[in-house]
Amino acid sequence: MDFAIDYQLQELQERTRCFVAEVVRGYEDDPRQDGHGPHEALRDELVAQARERGLLTPHAGIELGGLGLTHVAKAIVFEEAGYSPLGPVALNIHAPDEGNVHLLEQVATEAQKERWLKPLVDGRVRSCFCMTEPAPGAGSDPEMLQTCARRDGDDYVIDGLKWFITGARGAGFAIIMARTEDGEATMFLADMDQPGIHVERLMESLDSCFTGGHGVIRFEGLRVPAQNVLGEVGKGFRYAQVRLAPARLTHCMRWLGQARRAHDEAVDYTTRRQAFGKRLIEHEGVGFQLADNELDLHSARLAIWHCAWVLDQGGKGRHESSVAKVLCSEALWRVVDRSVQVLGGSGVTGERIVSRIFRDLRAFRIYDGPSETHRWSISKRIDRQAGGQP
Repeated sequence: MDFAIDYQLQELQERTRCFVAEVVRGYEDDPRQDGHGPHEALRDELVAQARERGLLTPHAGIELGGLGLTHVAKAIVFEEAGYSPLGPVALNIHAPDEGNVHLLEQVATEAQKERWLKPLVDGRVRSCFCMTEPAPGAGSDPEMLQTCARRDGDDYVIDGLKWFITGARGAGFAIIMARTEDGEATMFLADMDQPGIHVERLMESLDSCFTGGHGVIRFEGLRVPAQNVLGEVGKGFRYAQVRLAPARLTHCMRWLGQARRAHDEAVDYTTRRQAFGKRLIEHEGVGFQLADNELDLHSARLAIWHCAWVLDQGGKGRHESSVAKVLCSEALWRVVDRSVQVLGGSGVTGERIVSRIFRDLRAFRIYDGPSETHRWSISKRIDRQAGGQP
């Protein structure tokens, strides 16, 4: 692995860092956000600022208006964007849109790219990815998919219930996972303003960083023309892996930036705050926690870069993304938790942004596969390599 950063990437890293510091952070106390994320007006304003500076949707292909970043380049830029909870919103690299851009680039037809991908890359619309269902439907086990799609002439008719669908409120279109009559999973593209789509409610959650919140969506007799099938019929689970492996990794990248921000806030406080005759950082009980933060940040960054390198070399990165997801979600959680602890009262109030990062980051250990599911996957690979499985 080559850890050297070329001049152009250094310049992009610095531009992103300056944009977040000088522009985005000024919006962190903007009233146009609530428990379900930044409002559309705030998002639109931030997107316009990033577009003006040539930083919008940098992971998309150059022909679409992006910067065509490699996975390693994304690791650098996304970390810088993640330094503010609003940075990924501004750069249009937040979930689920970031992963949907990647999936559509890989799988969509030219007509589908023109209709849905280009507006998404330009930041003019948002999207959602409808796979997760309440029990007994698909969750950690996608094979439990209950939503069904039956063929009716030139259309498919979709019925089912999805929940914890990020960005549901205000999304322009959805990628829907449903089981066709042959029992196979298929992906469909559908505009969200159709009569067969009902956003029933938004779910109350710990995090508040995603525009559109997390919604419950019911599909009732939704008619989708056959030409709006994404990819091939019956290959939905395969396409889900095309999307999910890189998307797990980009989550790690963004959250690394936020954990670094929490750590920096803690360092700032402990190097200035006095107690018992000396600065807090001089007390080993505090200083050692900050040292452990540095260790966890470093190990998380190495895990991200290794997985990104594997993907850039053409590997599928499924195992590496599972390793990175578990390692990063748990290491970065420890960083933020320690930061709250050494900040004391200011760490659990709105006096500093760390309490907000704390709430947002906790969910990271759940979505895109909880740690337990990834550990199970990793252990199965270990068993295969040891000869215990065929």
